[in-house]
Amino acid sequence: MNRTVSPELLDSLPPGSAAARHSRRDLRRFNQLLGNDGWWDRVLPPETVSQPGLEIGAGDGLLARRHNLHALDLQASPDNWPAGLTWHQADISTFADWDRYPLLVSNLFLHHLQEPGLAELGRTWNQSVRTIIACEPWRKRGFRTGFALLCSFIRAHPVSRHDGRVSVEAGFRGDELPMLLKLDPARWEWKITPSALGMYRMIARRRITA
Repeated sequence: MNRTVSPELLDSLPPGSAAARHSRRDLRRFNQLLGNDGWWDRVLPPETVSQPGLEIGAGDGLLARRHNLHALDLQASPDNWPAGLTWHQADISTFADWDRYPLLVSNLFLHHLQEPGLAELGRTWNQSVRTIIACEPWRKRGFRTGFALLCSFIRAHPVSRHDGRVSVEAGFRGDELPMLLKLDPARWEWKITPSALGMYRMIARRRITA
């Protein structure tokens, strides 16, 4: 199953539209039922103690708020965004403040990017980032079928059904994500953990040098 990146409908909807609100609710259910919320609760607390963190593609900001992360997204900050955390409304390709954040977090965002975009980000992150933690779709036909069944179970919106399918098709397998980010194995170590429910989880850390 080759990796294919296609537009997702939610990205083109007005944020306040009924379809967008329904789809965001579906995303919250997906994160809960697929075990993502629990995984983030396990891996983020020790990371955020020692280094400022930034969630890229933060969406509604729930994950960033829960784990005291700053946020980057094309959309404006939600109304309840905490005053003590910075919300950067910017395009990831032109964002200039990466050196402020040794820790980067991606929850279902990096799969949106084509190979050249991932490579460009990786070249930038190699300069200053210390830790990258990502939870993305695992690209496998069986998981595409399983996701369709999950959508039926929770009565997901048609937007969510479409976006879930193309997300799996744009997901990652094996060492694809660190390789596409051009992370140098001599400078980085990473662990990829696939979940039984179709999630691709990566924790990449820059190697400690004398």
